[in-house]
Amino acid sequence: MKITEELLDELTEQAKASPRLRMNYDLRNSPDDQSQRMLNALEPGTILPIHRHQKTSEINICIRGHFEEYLYDQDGNLIETVDMVPGGTVLKIEAGQWHNLKCLQSGTVLFECKDGPYVPLSEDDILIH
Repeated sequence: MKITEELLDELTEQAKASPRLRMNYDLRNSPDDQSQRMLNALEPGTILPIHRHQKTSEINICIRGHFEEYLYDQDGNLIETVDMVPGGTVLKIEAGQWHNLKCLQSGTVLFECKDGPYVPLSEDDILIH
């Protein structure tokens, strides 16, 4: 499979049409794979809560567009902002690290991967402050 501009454009159009202003494209071979690999198309205004993944790290790579990744301490204080652009930083977010992101440019697409099968976030993994 090739990840083409056409695929990124289609995914972006789906994100724009989504009430959440984002859309994932699953890159796994099957739901039984022991990892998560996806493209995540984001549009400005999409809301991602401050959250963590207690049992897995996460890798984010900006394929197209521009976003900022925010890292927080356990009290919800911002401790680092990472600017994410194509050809820039490859970010590994350690297991248990509170984080979220803000999409800064229409048409943004990131590659994201995590260990293990998909597990929805629990209430304990979303930081409300």
